[in-house]
Amino acid sequence: EVQLVESGGGSAQAGGSLRLSCTVYGLDFDDYGGSWFRQAPGKERERVSCIGYTGASAHFVDSVKGRFTISRDNAKNTLYLQMNDLKPEDTAMYYCAVDTARRRSCSAYSSSFTYSWGQGTQVTVSS
Repeated sequence: EVQLVESGGGSAQAGGSLRLSCTVYGLDFDDYGGSWFRQAPGKERERVSCIGYTGASAHFVDSVKGRFTISRDNAKNTLYLQMNDLKPEDTAMYYCAVDTARRRSCSAYSSSFTYSWGQGTQVTVSS
C-alpha cells in the first residue's frame, strides 16, 4: 500500500517562507513523478508544481513561479516544496501526490491522471 505523509504546513506572514515535506512509503519513488496540489475554500484544486522522477525537470503554475521551488531526495523517498515570498492568496490546503504511471513527464499533465495522495497540510498566509 502506498502511503504519503506530509509535514511542514502552518501559518506565515506575507513575505515569509514555509517548507513542506512529503515522505513516500510502499513505492519505488525514484520511478515516479511527484507533485504538489492545493485547494482553497470555494476553489478548484490546482497543481502547483511537479517534478520528474529524476528531478531534472520541474513545472510550476504561473502564480508561484520565482517564489516556490520543488525538489526531491530519492534516497529518502521524500518530496519537498519550498515556498518563499508567500502571499495571502497562497492560503490553501496543500497535498502531495505521486503519479500512478511510471516515468510520466510532468509536461503531460491532465486532470484525468490518477495519483496517490497525502493527507494534506494547511498553509495560511496573513497580510
